[in-house]
Amino acid sequence: MARSRKKLGEILAGSGVVSADDANQAAKASKKSSKRIGEMLIEQGKINEEQLAQALAQQFGFDYVDPNKGDISGQVDLSAIDSQLIRKYLVLPMGEENGKLRLIVHDPMNLELLDNLRFRLNKELDLRIASRGAIRRFLEAKESGTAPVQADASLVTQSIDRTIDRSVDRSMDKSIDVAGEDSPVVRLVNRILSEAVRVRASDVHIEPMADRVRLRYRIDGVCIERDNLPKRMQNAVLSRMKLMAGVNIAEKRIPQDGRIKLSVDEVLIDYRVSACPAYHGESVVARILRPDAVRIGLENLGFESDNLEIFNRIIRRPNGIFLVTGPTGSGKTTTLYSALDVLNRPDRKIITAEDPVEYNFEGINQCQVREGIGLTFPAILRSMLRQAPNIILVGEIRDREVGEIAIQAALTGHLVFSTLHTNDAPSAITRLIDMGIKPFLVASSIQAIMAQRLIRVLYDPSKQLAEEKDLDPKHLALIGMKMGDALGKVYKAMPHEAAPGGYKGRKAIFEMLQMNSEMRELAFKVAPVAKLRKAALSSGMRPLVEDGKLKVLKGMTTPEEIARVSQVAED
Repeated sequence: MARSRKKLGEILAGSGVVSADDANQAAKASKKSSKRIGEMLIEQGKINEEQLAQALAQQFGFDYVDPNKGDISGQVDLSAIDSQLIRKYLVLPMGEENGKLRLIVHDPMNLELLDNLRFRLNKELDLRIASRGAIRRFLEAKESGTAPVQADASLVTQSIDRTIDRSVDRSMDKSIDVAGEDSPVVRLVNRILSEAVRVRASDVHIEPMADRVRLRYRIDGVCIERDNLPKRMQNAVLSRMKLMAGVNIAEKRIPQDGRIKLSVDEVLIDYRVSACPAYHGESVVARILRPDAVRIGLENLGFESDNLEIFNRIIRRPNGIFLVTGPTGSGKTTTLYSALDVLNRPDRKIITAEDPVEYNFEGINQCQVREGIGLTFPAILRSMLRQAPNIILVGEIRDREVGEIAIQAALTGHLVFSTLHTNDAPSAITRLIDMGIKPFLVASSIQAIMAQRLIRVLYDPSKQLAEEKDLDPKHLALIGMKMGDALGKVYKAMPHEAAPGGYKGRKAIFEMLQMNSEMRELAFKVAPVAKLRKAALSSGMRPLVEDGKLKVLKGMTTPEEIARVSQVAED
């Protein structure tokens, strides 16, 4: 069935909506990006949402409907399913017929959504197709108590919600109340923040350019351009973000940090907001902190069985320091909090010093660094030791003073977790010594160091075994494989409606260094990193790239992905 289905580009070209050349160009562009061909054509102004919905209906053999038309509007029964599902998935139920729930959707290829709905509702689905914007307009009209308004088919819906954009366009020349709960800018910013959560983004980037305001989401570690807002909306949007974050909206000369709490699909989401002055205006980034992000379980982080066994053994030791290293955004906080989640029991006292506190844990004493009032890392750590904790987490060892206090805590019977920004595990030893910490303290206190990176995981329903033409010899050489060994074992990323880039979700690759007598002796003698690394490898440490190779051979990811995130130490 799937093989005989016509391609979307062919349908649009065959109906005269776009030229064959436009369809081919969009298809080529979509392969190089994470966007679907329909999204590419909309972005290029070749089609609008209604035309895309009609083509999708034809492609999958479903009826195209407009829920805002009278005859269809009267059939929609919002009480047929839970309102939370309607808001979360943007679907409209039309009652049951022949034991099936008639359902209006905008994305027939979102198999995860459809399977979830079948499971949640315990019903088979009879689908109809409508545009995303039409469904939104219907729901907004119901919420406001007004009659549904049919869309103008000639409008190109490039923004998150063109209805909001039109309202903003009409009012930008006037003074917009960015604090008014029903103003267009308020609705626009709320939609941006909510949509980012629903598409699994980790960050929202609002970046002023010379002639526009670029909106990007970071999904699975990769920035994806979502939209371009008109330049005249810049001040209103940025002011609203800053107002929600609780920072001074009049101050545009210095960086500011704040937080936003917003309920999305009945879940309270925390956004950490950073505003930084840039050439064309303040760049604002909102990092999304999900309550369940650090409770995914150790087994789901990406550990191989041997590293998981070592990790579990180390975190249950009564004292010593366990360091996790890697660049910003490599999942260090998630790993450490997953460990604390395992250790968080009534018979243990756990205290953390963080800047800032990103996730709240019941049963753990979490302290927020506040430099302005003298509540610094050293001050918190000294106070911690007077509270008789079993386990201490220090958000990051940034200088000699913090490092020495953490080491003293480890040497006096406490288990200490912390992070460092280094490229690999052995480099953490030299980094601590370079900070000014005495080598014998480093050698005697550290139990283990683990470096990690996050890799994108192949979307299982769409991945395919790679052929020779799909494999780059450079990537294979990086992970120590030959072409003959890779064929029949290595998979490639295939774009899918539910995962446009062929990847969905992330796991970690690890490099676990356990301190032994040889490593301690080298640390005491301030040996260079090359010697430390050689000793660690000879004692059984598996490098990041080797751990990545195992993930490739398991069909979890691709050589290209390992090449993108891992770094190889050269002799």
